[in-house]
Amino acid sequence: MAKTYSILTLNKISASGLKRLPSERYRVANDIAQPDAILVRSQNMHEMEIPDSVLAIARAGAGTNNVPVAKMSARGVPVFNAAGANANAVKELVLAGMLIASRNVVPALNFVAGLSGDDEALHKQVEDGKKHYAGIELRGRTLGIIGLGAIGRLVADAALGLGMKVVGYDPEITVEAAWSLSSQVKKANSVEALLKASDFVSIHVPLLPATRGLLNAERLAVMKPGAVLLNFARDAIVEEDAVLAALSGKQLRAYVCDFPTRKAQGSAGVIALPHLGASTEEAEENCAVMVAEQVRDYLEHGNLVNTVNFPTLVMARESDYRLAIANANVPNMLGQISSTLAGAGVNIHNMMNKSRGEMAYTLVDVDSLVPVEVIAQLAAIPGVLKVRDLPLETR
Repeated sequence: MAKTYSILTLNKISASGLKRLPSERYRVANDIAQPDAILVRSQNMHEMEIPDSVLAIARAGAGTNNVPVAKMSARGVPVFNAAGANANAVKELVLAGMLIASRNVVPALNFVAGLSGDDEALHKQVEDGKKHYAGIELRGRTLGIIGLGAIGRLVADAALGLGMKVVGYDPEITVEAAWSLSSQVKKANSVEALLKASDFVSIHVPLLPATRGLLNAERLAVMKPGAVLLNFARDAIVEEDAVLAALSGKQLRAYVCDFPTRKAQGSAGVIALPHLGASTEEAEENCAVMVAEQVRDYLEHGNLVNTVNFPTLVMARESDYRLAIANANVPNMLGQISSTLAGAGVNIHNMMNKSRGEMAYTLVDVDSLVPVEVIAQLAAIPGVLKVRDLPLETR
């Protein structure tokens, strides 16, 4: 008989995603005390008491700032995200942001909303006032993209389609991403070089210690006068005081972002949206489907895809008996695992190990059921964080 699992949902998760967890094997609810996994969208988990039963956490979105990733890593618990699932939604909002800023749509709307009188009076006011809201066209302008992941690449393609020139900067770009990037995207060798060349700048990097305050006063000062800055990544990547000063000094034409603040509210040139980046029906469904499938594959087979703290490791099953081992990335770990299994007379059929920073992960397919006492011996190896027994049938 196959093992069953309990999944705790902390926010409303799209039904399309939850359908990927078959009801005969998965119990999904928002009030489970000892869940095997947690699905979350926006709820802050940092102050939450996360039960020891939790084997995985999945964020139905790209960022994982609301999840205690380091704490989970120390427990050998992978944190999944839905990298790329909301990319099209964010891309479309970036395009909207560029158009709104370039054509002065917000002040123009406010102007029209304040008109009074009959149609003849409105017509005269419109004709007299429209000259104040003349904008610029995107075609021929240069868009600088900081971060060329799933979203950045889609934004680049869309901008090229609009006749824009595109400059990109991403020192961490993967080989896969580089292959899929249009050859028309010019490479910038630094953030400063990109800022100097761009009429519009869009940010698409995660919030990390290295990216916090990435766009500061010093860097904003080298931008083209009248440039537009778009931030649909994370608020803290941009130093707000520096942006407001750049707007006041006309260094920036507009700042379009997804993160309203009291300080910026009402400031001329700030176009702040209420965190709409991934707020489409399609993106919410895509994110839910992606994380549900990832969690299911991990719980049932130990495979890892799209985690923020573990290496990617997928191994096709060659046996009914499998072990999944999370451990510190230290020398001789594979040797100790192999020796422990060999000493118990357990034959290894296939074995794969990957590491990522201080974290390592091993999948082992064996030819027979592993005795409980052997699993305990593996768990006792210094540096081993978690051992999971994954036979196709329960014991």
